[in-house]
Amino acid sequence: MERVEQVGQAGPVEQVALDDTDLAIVRELQTDGRLAYETLAQRVGLSRPATRMRAQRLQESGAVRVVAIVHPAVRSLSASAHLAIDTRGAAAPVAREIAALPQAPFVTLTSGRRAIMTELRTAGFGELERTIEHIRALPGVRTVDPLIATRHVKDPYLLAEEPTVALQDAMDERILAELEEDGRLPFAELAGRVGLSPGATRSRTLRLLDGGVAKVVALVRPEVLGMGYLCGFSLRVAGEAAAVAERVAGFARVTFLSTCLGRAELVGTITAESFGAVRATLEEMRALPAVREVESWLHLELIKERYDLGPRTA
Repeated sequence: MERVEQVGQAGPVEQVALDDTDLAIVRELQTDGRLAYETLAQRVGLSRPATRMRAQRLQESGAVRVVAIVHPAVRSLSASAHLAIDTRGAAAPVAREIAALPQAPFVTLTSGRRAIMTELRTAGFGELERTIEHIRALPGVRTVDPLIATRHVKDPYLLAEEPTVALQDAMDERILAELEEDGRLPFAELAGRVGLSPGATRSRTLRLLDGGVAKVVALVRPEVLGMGYLCGFSLRVAGEAAAVAERVAGFARVTFLSTCLGRAELVGTITAESFGAVRATLEEMRALPAVREVESWLHLELIKERYDLGPRTA
């Protein structure tokens, strides 16, 4: 789904003035959310205490959240769709109803033809169909226009490869659940929460992370990085979509891209520093010979983005 790099549920966030060192810390944590403070300090040129203080301040402000993102296959989330929704009357109450669904990790209010955009992730197409029908039946919903995802070409959260290890038992699940809440938990504290020794906890955690079951990343509000202009788009293309997808995924400001079935062949997000940069990226897409049609919309308000959802019980 077109994604906004926001943190968890929408809500007020303390305004934080970031300098170049803060931004360097953020970018390091985006690459490896469990980077040791000593290593992080060496990379950004500060003392360990100063680095720790700055990193904690960023997290406490709500601008940055460091969490484990679990591979969808581990949660048996094999189907996904992107829904454009029109409403009768106000859209915000409908969006909040959709945001309450565990199958909807992403919900946003938008400009353009449709008032709401949402992503669904479900355990198979049967659950996906039932969830779409549930949304169609919600009071205030006029139209639901789904795109069925076929391949995530570019995704800041999704692990690229299939996991090479499996969950051993319920203890592995408990470790993941704790890291989904706080990806930087020290091994000693994590051990106390799950009831294992620090050594055993460290061994299990590294097995899960190294085996591709999960990754720990910093989720960052785009405005923190000066990239607060967010535009979703869909593309109709002539011929095979794969080649166009690879070209569009290479655009620096395209932060998410998926191939899909339905009214368009590609759907994605532009995250940019200005409306001019958004326009320039859309123009780059229109200039591609195989692109037949470009539809775009602005993300006006994030209602929910929560990909660290914990175990599925449905």
